[in-house]
Amino acid sequence: MTPRIEDYALIGDLQTAALVGRNGSVDWLCLPRFDSGACFAALLGTEENGHWRIAPQGAGPSDTCTRRGYAGDSLVLETYWETRTGTVKVIDFMPQRDTAPDLMRIIEGVSGSVDMSSVLRLRFDFGSVVPWVRRSHGHRVAVAGPDSVWLRSEPPVKTWGQQFSTCSSFTVTEGESVAFVLTWHPSHAPRPKLIDPRKALKHTLHDWAKWTERCTYEGPYREAVLRSLITLKALTYAPTGGIVAAPTTSLPEEIGGVRNWDYRFCWLRDATLTLGAMVAAGYLDEAAAWRDWLLRAVAGDPADLQIMYGLAGERRLPEVELTWLTGYENSRPVRTGNAAVHQRQLDVYGEVIDALRLARDAGLDSKPHAWNLQLSLLGFLESSWREPDEGLWEIRGARRHFVHSKVMAWVAADRAVRSLEENPELPGDADRWRAMRDAVHAEVCDKGYDPERNTFTQSYGSRELDAATLLIVRTGFLPPDDPRVIGTVDAVRAELGSDGLVRRYSTEGVSVDGLPGDEGAFLACSFWLVDALQRIGRPGEARELFERLLELRNDVGLLAEEYDVTAGRQLGNFPQAFSHIGLVNSAVDLTGDDPAG
Repeated sequence: MTPRIEDYALIGDLQTAALVGRNGSVDWLCLPRFDSGACFAALLGTEENGHWRIAPQGAGPSDTCTRRGYAGDSLVLETYWETRTGTVKVIDFMPQRDTAPDLMRIIEGVSGSVDMSSVLRLRFDFGSVVPWVRRSHGHRVAVAGPDSVWLRSEPPVKTWGQQFSTCSSFTVTEGESVAFVLTWHPSHAPRPKLIDPRKALKHTLHDWAKWTERCTYEGPYREAVLRSLITLKALTYAPTGGIVAAPTTSLPEEIGGVRNWDYRFCWLRDATLTLGAMVAAGYLDEAAAWRDWLLRAVAGDPADLQIMYGLAGERRLPEVELTWLTGYENSRPVRTGNAAVHQRQLDVYGEVIDALRLARDAGLDSKPHAWNLQLSLLGFLESSWREPDEGLWEIRGARRHFVHSKVMAWVAADRAVRSLEENPELPGDADRWRAMRDAVHAEVCDKGYDPERNTFTQSYGSRELDAATLLIVRTGFLPPDDPRVIGTVDAVRAELGSDGLVRRYSTEGVSVDGLPGDEGAFLACSFWLVDALQRIGRPGEARELFERLLELRNDVGLLAEEYDVTAGRQLGNFPQAFSHIGLVNSAVDLTGDDPAG
């Protein structure tokens, strides 16, 4: 029986991340980076595609732990197994690395005596390559091509090879422990440096405690906000400051469907909302790192601006189908890379300019070239905003004049005007950008608004709606009490509502995205509805929806991209940065302290 997406918990070292199931199995891990090939890919196939399970002997594949949770405000996972003979605790974590990534699993005896089993199936390159395993200096070493993984236990336990797997059996009694350390290393390099797993655990808990004590949010939803911030930190690629949308690829938006995408990259669309969340919670260092990544990634010809980049700003992210993987619950194809990188999405220009203004307003150290970059982006957008594009949702159908894209072009011009008004020493033609701002505003209100239904639509001349229009009030395009804003909020709830949550857009009939099938309610959009309700003066409804969204988190506080209200389960890549950014920003909004307003 395939675990549900919400059955997984996240651990990571700020350069990659693993998913650990309730059954004690690590079913997803890419090494050495988020976007590397997976050595455990059972999540998207079967156990034969790689996994590592530690559980009491005799536990079947579908048997799950008694309970689990993170150790305090950390990314250290504690899983308890209560058996007939005793109780054990499995501690899973990845310490912040020096050079090589380590996955550590410490099994502690809590009471009685429990016989334990470990089955490790390493399969490099997303489950397609079976490595050669040998013994070396107290390790089991798995090697294939450029990859090697070193496994050891402290103290040593009985270990043997069986059916291209490495198996171990051992017994833990109360007060005793066994620690496993799995380390990735380039196959041409010598044995990696040995790390004491128990000292590493102590340091990891200390690191997270120091980090979380910096959180300045003290509102009524602190626990949920802090867990979301920890998740966003875990999705940060520490060497560059880039934040991946999710650590997974191809988890489906519809079970058995084809809407399966690789999210292990950094999207510009997340920039403003991410910066707002970090600034609001007091994490200015992380906000600055993300801002700096943004500046490096978008440098160059404004016409070449992409919607997403690799962890270090890489531009080529070719989309490939992995035909040997059956997909999560037979949801195929499984993809790596993302062809949407070649799309034109004009809204990203506004998002970048808005993010850089927010960074300046937050007091982040100024970058002399940042303003010149914004002027360059504005110059391109001035001549291009009237063109159609693929829009925020990366449609794979025909280009349209998406209302959200135009609104974000207005944001770009508006933020430039405001920056020049507040900083007259900056070079630039405020009248020029003011004229552009007025032209965009007039066109959107004329062509993107349906007066019969009193709502903004998805694109010019369409009757379809788009949850992205909920952001109109957040951007300041119109004031909260404008009847067109209120009408749009009510129309989106009525037409895109799904048991109180919100879908991105309609997939019925001939879908705008050019894809077959359906998808769940989009959690980030549901948080946008919280924000919109709060701003138009319906705080009770906003709080009620927000608290319902909190109930959709799994047992360790994580959210995927979407939610299937019929089946009552999470969908899409997991955990999803966009969902957790929405949670933080909505919580801040509900307490009336929003820096992005």
